[in-house]
Amino acid sequence: MAEATDAKASGEWLGLLQVDDEPTLLLDDGGRLLDLNRAAQRLLHECALEQALALLPVNHPQLQQACRQQQRTVGPVTVDVGGRSLLWKFIPVQDDTRVLARGRDVSEQLRAEREAARASRLYRLITENTTDLISRHTPDGCFLDASPASWTLLGYWPEQLRGTPVRALLHPDDLGQMRQAAEVLAQLGYHTLSYRLRHRDGHYLWFETACRAIRETYTGAVVEVVCVSRDVTARVQGEEVRRRLAEVIEATTDLVLFLDRAGNLTYLNQSARRTLGLAGDAAAPALAALMDAGDRARLLDEGLACAERSGVWESDMRLQRPGGQASLPVSLVLLAHASAGAARYFSLVARDMTERELRETQLRRHQDELAHTARLVTLGELASGIAHEINQPLAAVVNYASASQRYLQGAADNPQALQRVAQGLERITAHANHAAEVIRRLRAFLRKGQRRMQLLDVAALAREAVRLCGWEAEQAQVAILEDLPDNLPPVYADRVLLEQVLLNLLRNAIEANREVHAHAPSRIRLAALAEAGGQRLCITVEDQGPGVDEAELEQIFTPFYTRKAEGLGLGLSMSRTIVEGFGGELRASRQAEGLRLSCCLPLAGRGERTEQAGRSGPTEQQE
Repeated sequence: MAEATDAKASGEWLGLLQVDDEPTLLLDDGGRLLDLNRAAQRLLHECALEQALALLPVNHPQLQQACRQQQRTVGPVTVDVGGRSLLWKFIPVQDDTRVLARGRDVSEQLRAEREAARASRLYRLITENTTDLISRHTPDGCFLDASPASWTLLGYWPEQLRGTPVRALLHPDDLGQMRQAAEVLAQLGYHTLSYRLRHRDGHYLWFETACRAIRETYTGAVVEVVCVSRDVTARVQGEEVRRRLAEVIEATTDLVLFLDRAGNLTYLNQSARRTLGLAGDAAAPALAALMDAGDRARLLDEGLACAERSGVWESDMRLQRPGGQASLPVSLVLLAHASAGAARYFSLVARDMTERELRETQLRRHQDELAHTARLVTLGELASGIAHEINQPLAAVVNYASASQRYLQGAADNPQALQRVAQGLERITAHANHAAEVIRRLRAFLRKGQRRMQLLDVAALAREAVRLCGWEAEQAQVAILEDLPDNLPPVYADRVLLEQVLLNLLRNAIEANREVHAHAPSRIRLAALAEAGGQRLCITVEDQGPGVDEAELEQIFTPFYTRKAEGLGLGLSMSRTIVEGFGGELRASRQAEGLRLSCCLPLAGRGERTEQAGRSGPTEQQE
């Protein structure tokens, strides 16, 4: 009867095993397999195993023994079989020595747990190492937690921020923005804003923060706010600088134009549009419409290359204005810039030089008037020498005329009388022409009008200046030694003004010699030579006068500075102004005996830009 009951119970166990979805093995007290259900058979086939016991942990006999002796479930124990992870429990059969080994496939679960653990580690690494501040907040804005970046960004450790309201660090001007952000978060669940937070040291930093609201599942109420904040102080300051620069560019009275490497204009500020007569929304004109071919070629070839090489290029040009208006003289500065993509672009800053051009024209007119006055004064000082130079040929004319009359009266008795009359008339003509040449030179020297720039032979001009002051030098017993080669390169200047400069230098040298060598012979040396690698021509006048002290070398060019009792002190000052107007320089240097004055002028083709013939133009002489 008892055996029948055990058989019935065993059959019930087997029935339960077959309907179980989890793999189950029935083991005897020796650890041998008694039976297995269909789920275990399926698993055995999927794992390609021949023995069912191979599904169990290798120490399953010990686990089974512990289960039977303690009459309790042992496990779970994990084993990897055939690429799967199985979780086994050993369950004692009540009132029996047998044990059920019930397993469960936990491959997906373990994989998910490993992925979660890996994601958790990755999140922790990101949180702990990112330069952005990751923080959690209560709905009212208190810190719940923060990443370690809080120390580098704000000077606070995460534990120091916990429980601290954000508004305690917020800039007072940004409090209203933070209240608005809370309302937007409640409505939309996310928000991005920029604001300032106070560093522990007391200064404020700009942050850009992306916020996300965490809601309660059933009510939808905001229970927490997660934020990612980035320090954008440098960006905000850079944008502010760019904004201010843009305002300056638009407000400046200078013309500002942007162009690319091909010479296409891409931007004009308001001053440029107003000056060039362009509407605010009109397209930028072509560069060819603003510059003539020569200036445009110089800008695109020479200017862009120089700006790319050194960052800046400067020049004076003229901009053409539409509608037939007069061209605009400008002082142009070309700057090279590098964009974010390393591409080059250029800015043109042009300053209207119309007023300067008018002032320079007026200044030149005043200088010409002053120079003319100085020539009149010089003529008065040279009056004795001029009268002597004119009286000599006039006296000769009178003598030859009287002699010719006498020869004519005795022509009947003297066959050679007519020949002598002819010789006399020839000499009268020569002396009359000489007197006329003297007067012509005087009239040219006294010419009044705008300066007339032209190519000049310096040697010939210097010899004319020597002739003008020759009588004065003779009276002072001063010999003028000339070292003037005939093959000197030409200079570009005004003939009368340059002759006035040379005459001033020669007369100053004569006066200096007279001061030291009164009633005794002396000499001055007038020389000219090309120097500075053929870039300029220097005319020097060396005297044997008293010279000047080192401190006086520059003072002698100061207006009204003179050591002469009757002098005005304007000669050297005006001479330097004239020479600098030609693009040259006038300087003084001490010698062992006397003083050397050097007038250096750029050679023709190298100095014309300062004084262009086209600007003033030739004018008729006013006598």
